[in-house]
Amino acid sequence: MTDLHDPRFATTLARGLSVLRAFRVGDDGLSNAEIAQRTGLPKSTVSRLTFTLGHLGYLVQSPRDDRFRPGPTLVAVGHVAATSLSFLIPAHDLMQRLAEETGTLVVLAVRDADKLVLIRTWRPRYIASIWLEVGQRISLQPFSSARAFIAAATTEEIGRIAAEQVADRQVLDDLLATRSQSCAEMARNGFVFTPAGSGIPAAYNAVSVPFRTSNLAEPVVFTCGALPPEATAERMQSEVGPRLAEAVRSLERLTGQAPHLTRTET
Repeated sequence: MTDLHDPRFATTLARGLSVLRAFRVGDDGLSNAEIAQRTGLPKSTVSRLTFTLGHLGYLVQSPRDDRFRPGPTLVAVGHVAATSLSFLIPAHDLMQRLAEETGTLVVLAVRDADKLVLIRTWRPRYIASIWLEVGQRISLQPFSSARAFIAAATTEEIGRIAAEQVADRQVLDDLLATRSQSCAEMARNGFVFTPAGSGIPAAYNAVSVPFRTSNLAEPVVFTCGALPPEATAERMQSEVGPRLAEAVRSLERLTGQAPHLTRTET
């Protein structure tokens, strides 16, 4: 649990990091006012933080429009973080091949507070696919990515997540309510599936499989998604889901990771 009153908790650092997390893919820079709106911090506090982050190279301010953008220091830190995830190297060829052969978008998501954030995408080169980008944040609604994550999470991890300050507690409660069903799907099929429009604002069919790595404290999730005309619900379950499960099992073998959830043979 994050105790904001713990004397070890550096509030100023937390606020500075919230400024960096305010940036999203597709932003053409952000003003102090826009950062304040996204973070909930006072504009005067944001001004001090962006000045400091700019001085340190984490942000750059354009003389053309005075808007802030990620700076070279932040890019370098992100590169170091990405290269520390050694499983991404063997995952690249596996997931790109999966995207090409199934005609679906493949994404890798990790949890970031009460969201899942995409850290990699693989799209088929010659087929139109749904458009999700690295850095995009997805709510922990009971859709396939979040359901796969919660199925793989341990009791201790779930307790830690539940104890955190989350913006929408009902979303987390709804996700936890699906855990037993998600675990059963994983045991039976090796993946979880959520169809388009299944009570949540998602326009695409998706299948997801969790993956555990010693580099991270929590499971990550690989997902294949496609619009219904491109991949029907039946094909996602009969073809794409098993292909994704096999790709993740191959990744586990290549990286020496023990399978966290295995398929129940009938």
